[in-house]
Amino acid sequence: MNIELVLAPNPGPMTGLGTNSWVVRSGSEAILIDPGPIIESHLDAIRQILIEAELRAVLVTHTHPDHAPAANPFAAEYGVPAIGYQPGPDFRPDRRIADGESVGFGDLQAVCLVTPGHTPDSVSYRIRDALFVGDHIMGGSSVMVEDMGDYLNSLRKLQSTGLEALYPGHGPVIDAPEAVIAEYVAHRLEREDQILTALAAGAGSLGEIVSDVYRDVDSTLHPAAAVSVAAHLAKLRSDGLIESDPDPTWDSEVRLR
Repeated sequence: MNIELVLAPNPGPMTGLGTNSWVVRSGSEAILIDPGPIIESHLDAIRQILIEAELRAVLVTHTHPDHAPAANPFAAEYGVPAIGYQPGPDFRPDRRIADGESVGFGDLQAVCLVTPGHTPDSVSYRIRDALFVGDHIMGGSSVMVEDMGDYLNSLRKLQSTGLEALYPGHGPVIDAPEAVIAEYVAHRLEREDQILTALAAGAGSLGEIVSDVYRDVDSTLHPAAAVSVAAHLAKLRSDGLIESDPDPTWDSEVRLR
């Protein structure tokens, strides 16, 4: 198995150095995972790699605009299927893949693992002991989470499964999966405790919790942090620990039970 990274030129606060597109080859055949945004220089860089291999499929981990828009054009150009869990903005899968289903290329199989939490449509693809995780786990960064209960369950789903490396949608390859997954779980549980502590200290709204818990984080990132805090609040509400609106806004009331 040969794995090549093509880094999209779309750096930013939410994308780090850019989106990682992965070309995975087995013999003369290849798959492309997360082709990214439609930026012609990026697509040309991927095409250069594919000169040496026959593309069999384009796979998408989730439908965010920095990961999926180039999937359908690339699939059409090479006459192969665009594959993902479900449709989204600028992405329409030719094949919708389910948990445990696989995509063959060469003598390998890319097996889909449904890993929601970052988004409802997030999946990962396992090839031997390597896992391509999209934004489920990021190299050197935490993740914005839409559903915290699902996210923690998805992290735990990956534990003790013999993984040797994680290939994220942003940041460097992660070569200690078990330790990093454990850190991610611990980080989220610690953040949950911080939210409860902020509420006990007098914070009474989503915005006040974000300002307290993320006080050492650049305020331009607070709106993104609010998404994860809202996901924490939904889990805490489900656990019976707080009272809040089901879909809290920045100023809506939150309180301990």
